[in-house]
Amino acid sequence: MNTTPPNPAAGYEALIRTYFDGCNEANVEKMAACFTQDAVHYFPPSMYGGAWIGGRLIAERWAQFVATKGSAWTIDRLVVAPDSHQAVIEWTHYKTLEGAILRGDEWYIFDEETGLIKEIRAYYAAAQHSDVAVSELEGFDYAGRGYHLSCPIPRQPTSSTPGA
Repeated sequence: MNTTPPNPAAGYEALIRTYFDGCNEANVEKMAACFTQDAVHYFPPSMYGGAWIGGRLIAERWAQFVATKGSAWTIDRLVVAPDSHQAVIEWTHYKTLEGAILRGDEWYIFDEETGLIKEIRAYYAAAQHSDVAVSELEGFDYAGRGYHLSCPIPRQPTSSTPGA
């Protein structure tokens, strides 16, 4: 019998990747299973109505973004600090129906007992302005550093998409 404890770094990374897969699939159950029941997702001021509280609510909101904004996400960088039960990622959020791209970072805090996500703090590269199609760091060489420059997940507008 193997008594070696599981690798927390690999487990945390796998959980974040599962969460992003669930986001891209608009799979509420898959996303919600990654969170503690009382998880909190924080956002910058004036974004998305403030913090989202509850793993299921977080999942439902991202699924709604896929439906209404054609959202898709990539993880561009990921670093895990298993001893402190934390991780940080750099991501890209494609709002394909709006022709917008957002870039930013998220800080993850994991529940030590369950290993589930209990907190996400989102930091955006720049505020999203309605007259700017691509929100990213000015002068940063995204292409040269190997970042995604176009949405890798095909999205099609639907007739029921509000504001499309």
